[in-house]
Amino acid sequence: MKQVKINDAKTCKTFANAAPSSFFPKPPKHEGPLVIQTPGILTKTSPDWLKTYGLKANKLDLYQVLAPNAFSPVEDFVPILKKRVSSTLHERVMMQLEWYDGTVKNIHVDLPALYNYQKLLAKMVGIYKRRIDWLSVASRRIWGSVCERRVVILVDISVTNSTFISHIQHSLRLLLEEQMSNKDCFNIIAERSTQRVWLLSLQCKGSRNFMGALRRAVEVDFRDKDKHKSQGLYLLTTGIPDQETHTISAYVAEVCTGFDLQLHVCLFSVMKGTDCSGIIPARYASPRETANAFREIVQAARGRFHWFGEEGIFESDDIASIISEMEKARNYSQKCAFLVESLKQRSVNQSVKPLPPEGNSNVLVKKEKKKPQKVPSPKPTAVSLARMV
Repeated sequence: MKQVKINDAKTCKTFANAAPSSFFPKPPKHEGPLVIQTPGILTKTSPDWLKTYGLKANKLDLYQVLAPNAFSPVEDFVPILKKRVSSTLHERVMMQLEWYDGTVKNIHVDLPALYNYQKLLAKMVGIYKRRIDWLSVASRRIWGSVCERRVVILVDISVTNSTFISHIQHSLRLLLEEQMSNKDCFNIIAERSTQRVWLLSLQCKGSRNFMGALRRAVEVDFRDKDKHKSQGLYLLTTGIPDQETHTISAYVAEVCTGFDLQLHVCLFSVMKGTDCSGIIPARYASPRETANAFREIVQAARGRFHWFGEEGIFESDDIASIISEMEKARNYSQKCAFLVESLKQRSVNQSVKPLPPEGNSNVLVKKEKKKPQKVPSPKPTAVSLARMV
């Protein structure tokens, strides 16, 4: 841009007065009509989803599978022997395994059952991967999964976001098209006032008065929060609020405790070098510090944290729950493989008997079994014949 010669003063003035957002290409169909989609069912958070599709819910927890063939080592006093006797391990078909409570169990290893169990684990991992893919596209990449019946959206349109207003508008467009049609009610608050028309007219100004928007939502939209269930606040922002983190955390903890109301934060980390506004925010924090602050606020409000950028999703509580379940499945599969391989190796070692060394005088030679000799009966005498007669 510095190398371009502009001789027309009028053009220079127009270029200087242009909004920063006009330097970036707008998404396709940015100004077109909304295409509303109707979801078949109400979406769930990943913890709720795992109540149906988790390993434990499908009886695929490793300890659930091994429990019928798991036995605790027994030690008891036998009166007839007059001593304590411990149970022994049948090494050909049993292994010892540390149980989830720290105790040791004797496990009867059923090889066909374990092979089938590993196949089921692989199938569940495939389901979890599809869930992560679903959470990573379209509006869910930006907002996560919007699950509640009553929803209020808080949008950061502070002046520092002037460069990204088209991205913010596009994010709202995707949300309205894909996740809002099955809600009982919803509202969008753009910091200072409620927008009752389509959001193409949004303009960025002011600072990040998050507490003002939050109080507006709680005291107006959720003034009857005690009479309803499934209520959620979603904040879309690019930076840290003007107010201190502990002040916001204390407030959301107070207004959310005892009610079915959660605050969820969607943090958009902008690319370095793209902020052309040159405006210094009222409060500054690095992306990592901003994420830590919002994570603390979300925990106080029993909500979910979603952190994304142009490069992709950096952190998501919904995705983290699924990854944790996948790690659990991988751990169970590794333990199964260990049991199988250990039992195979033990069977091989027991089936191969070592040959005796040469020259050993203690070698036992198998003797042929002699047939018993038939003893002849004695010849009868005269006396015995007389008796027989």
